[in-house]
Amino acid sequence: MAATFQLGIFFTVLSITMMMDSAHARPCDIYAKYGTPCVAAHSTVRALFAQYQGPLYTVQRSSDNATRDIDVLAPGGIANAAAQDAFCSNGAICTVIRIYDQSSYKNHLGLAPPGGAAHHPDKGVDASRAPIRVGRDGTFKAYAAFFEGGMGYRIENTTGVARGDEPETLYMVTDGQHYNGGCCFDYGNAESNAKDTGAGSMEAVYFGNSSDWGKGGGAGPWIMADLENGLWAGDQKVNPGNLPIMAEFITAMVIGRSGNSFALKGGDATKGNLTVLYDGARPPGYSPMRKQGSIILGIGGDNSDWAVGTFYEGCITKGASTSEADDAVQADIVAAGYGRVKN
Repeated sequence: MAATFQLGIFFTVLSITMMMDSAHARPCDIYAKYGTPCVAAHSTVRALFAQYQGPLYTVQRSSDNATRDIDVLAPGGIANAAAQDAFCSNGAICTVIRIYDQSSYKNHLGLAPPGGAAHHPDKGVDASRAPIRVGRDGTFKAYAAFFEGGMGYRIENTTGVARGDEPETLYMVTDGQHYNGGCCFDYGNAESNAKDTGAGSMEAVYFGNSSDWGKGGGAGPWIMADLENGLWAGDQKVNPGNLPIMAEFITAMVIGRSGNSFALKGGDATKGNLTVLYDGARPPGYSPMRKQGSIILGIGGDNSDWAVGTFYEGCITKGASTSEADDAVQADIVAAGYGRVKN
């Protein structure tokens, strides 16, 4: 009996190790290799560094307000969903109250404070609302951050994040079928006081079908850049060349360069390559940029919290990434094996 039990443990550990080989470069290892290291790396699903072995997020239980950090199963691996399930059992509702920054800069995301648009603190997402499968053949269960309006995360005082006209790259993996036209399902660089301080105060990647400030071709949803006082699919209010990417899981990316230049890229997060949706000048009035270095998730820079969406992972880099780095990151995202939970 003991030998059988020990053998079972051995094969479980072996499976995890083979599935998420710590020697295999993750997105932030790739960006560092190409000279644009991550200054923020957030995910409720997996490690974004090959050697990361700390917590991904914190849940708070409704029944007694107790909290629990949810770690990875192994260095460079997937979230320990079983630990969350055990902690949030017997009908307890768990809320995600913190999403850890895996980088050395420790730009952890907490619940967003009141802002200029929504004057209340934001709620956290239901930790168990969006189970997914990840890995070869859906080997492992994890949970996404599922935003349903009135929810958001922020850190106002960061370390290492671009300010002024400094360059950066931002990407997120999001759900291609869960979105709306509300403002604003963003991840990225925003104001340090949660108020609208004018054009160029933000640089965040947006996903949804909002068309009030700008739009791409077709009916959406679009990958756009939220640069404050405008969602931009290019350098004009409408960019017909920025076409919707129709997929269950989406990689959405903004490359913000110094000077009058930025790019938008996107792709199916489960297969294929990135598509360049726009690469050129910034919109009139947005150069030079006036970034302030706060980090937001699920909201606009002034705490506009009416958007819905799903967040799986995202990174912010120091410096604008190369095409080679972006392509390698996309390959790693595809290899992660995002998939639906089948009933």
